[in-house]
Amino acid sequence: MIDWGSWRNEPVLLGGLVLLGWLYALVSGPLRPRLAPGQGFQRARALAFYSGLVVLYLAFGSPLDWVGRYFLLAAHTVQLMLVLFPAPALLLIGLADWMVDPALTGSGRRPLLRLAFHPVIDGALFILVVSAGYLPRLFESGLRNDSVHQIQQALFLGVGLLFWWQLLSPSRVFRRLGYGGRMLFLSAIEVALTGVFTYILMAEHAMYPTYEHAPRLIAALTPGEDQTLAGVLLSAISSLVLVGALGATFYRWAQTER
Repeated sequence: MIDWGSWRNEPVLLGGLVLLGWLYALVSGPLRPRLAPGQGFQRARALAFYSGLVVLYLAFGSPLDWVGRYFLLAAHTVQLMLVLFPAPALLLIGLADWMVDPALTGSGRRPLLRLAFHPVIDGALFILVVSAGYLPRLFESGLRNDSVHQIQQALFLGVGLLFWWQLLSPSRVFRRLGYGGRMLFLSAIEVALTGVFTYILMAEHAMYPTYEHAPRLIAALTPGEDQTLAGVLLSAISSLVLVGALGATFYRWAQTER
């Protein structure tokens, strides 16, 4: 079964997170006077960035990953929500324009980056990856193959970053959407994801053999009930984030009109 004290410490995962943390400390500390003269150290930004790294490790390195991969679809959904919403949002909040804009300038990269940060493309990629990620064949291949599993996790994190870029971009080159654009962006994603919620919640049978035949970590929770719980979590958490972001956007927009 599950060893709740066992946390993953593979070099790619742990080393990657440590490397990101070290690079952030280097840029925001010793290199800051050269990159952004006159800028002071911003503790709130640093706290947000390192909190994002912690959330990523909780999602990928804690027993939640094993529970979600081999036992409970609901746990997998919680992991997905961590990767899509709080982790990338915190990472972007932790970045300043002078940290990201040097990497985004240059005539050669500009056309490709303009596509990468286009709200329609980012919204479509977000919906496509989340929707495809729950298709039984693709889902099962990720559960059974380590490489596919890691690619799927990277894709979820990538589209999460693109989603939040439209709302929290720290860049002066590729800016966040205006208030009206943000509301359209969030509304479109909320409507599009309704199909995914319905697909899981309305299924009359267990869609994923791995969970159907897995040992029951919670004896009272059948595979069908686990699947329903996953659909409820996916719907509730996604809607909470999207509707909450819509409300915050509308409030700030109204404040600017006063």
